[in-house]
Amino acid sequence: MAKEKFEEALEKLEEIVKRMEAGEMTLEESLKAFEEGIKLSRLCAKKLDEADRRVELLLRQEGELVTKPFAEEEREP
Repeated sequence: MAKEKFEEALEKLEEIVKRMEAGEMTLEESLKAFEEGIKLSRLCAKKLDEADRRVELLLRQEGELVTKPFAEEEREP
């Protein structure tokens, strides 16, 4: 699952939620699905955190486009 793509993990998580909401799983199946869902949820959160760190804003400074990390933008008043 380490190299799994965000979209694939999210799709699997959505499928697990649908199956659990249907209420047709045994307790054992539900627990197993819940455990898998937690793993997928953590993977998705990790991928989103990685993407957030990579986001850059383009700013115009003296007629030139300059990249600036997204996090710095939050610190400005």
